[in-house]
Amino acid sequence: MLHVIHPGLFTTVQDEGRPGHAYLGVPPSGALDRGSFHLANRLVGNPSGAAVLETTVRGPELRSEASSVLTLAVTGAPAPVLVDGRPAPFDAAFRVLPGQTVQVGAVTAGLRSYLAVSGGLDLPPVLGSRSGDVLSGLGPAPLEAGATLPVGPAGLVPVVDYVCPPGVFAEPVLDVVPGPRAGWFTDAALGVLARTAWRVSPTSNRVGLRLEGAMLERLKKGELPSEGTATGSIQVPGNGLPVLFLRDHPVTGGYPVIGVVTRAALDLAAQAAPGTTLRFRVRGR
Repeated sequence: MLHVIHPGLFTTVQDEGRPGHAYLGVPPSGALDRGSFHLANRLVGNPSGAAVLETTVRGPELRSEASSVLTLAVTGAPAPVLVDGRPAPFDAAFRVLPGQTVQVGAVTAGLRSYLAVSGGLDLPPVLGSRSGDVLSGLGPAPLEAGATLPVGPAGLVPVVDYVCPPGVFAEPVLDVVPGPRAGWFTDAALGVLARTAWRVSPTSNRVGLRLEGAMLERLKKGELPSEGTATGSIQVPGNGLPVLFLRDHPVTGGYPVIGVVTRAALDLAAQAAPGTTLRFRVRGR
């Protein structure tokens, strides 16, 4: 077990998510920065989809209640890591003895860090996933002080001399593919999407990034019947300001989608803290 002394600012349990349940109205959920999530699991010898902790801005303080040594790793947005008050490595595996505490501090760049423990977090799955979903409420609730996190049986921890972390960018550029409703916008709208330096709104969360900047002008003034939406969709409501859907997004929507960002771009979006400036690079233009 890991005992939660302090939960951090907003810490959730995440794995690969629960895709394939949109027909039930259930979002895909799962870790937002997939590159950092997979790296954390590789460092501690877990299968790539094992459940980890996803932290936001400031991580938790945990105490090991295991009867043996645990191997942990923290990746993603860089942050200080302490074991019993002593510095531990980032983007590398480290050991925690029974009774010791591990603390993940405030990020120095980006937004989200990932804490993996060898064996994975062994909470009951819901619809095949241990991910906490902030939109539907499925899966484990965000961490609270006093909670305990069961840990599964540890596997063989690999010896790693060097890793190449995905990195966090101060002003990320996100690749976007036009459509499926680009025809609902003026010819100039895609150009405005690409030229504008968008600012991430403080109202953003795991559901999506709300962006502030220029208005994207609509060609058609009506509204669509509700239709399916994909992770990475850039939906444009009536105010003309885009919303980039992340992994806890609603599975349907009636606002037109001007484009969809690529899989790699989603990892960059996951680390875009409120106030971050980001740009879009439209493919095929």
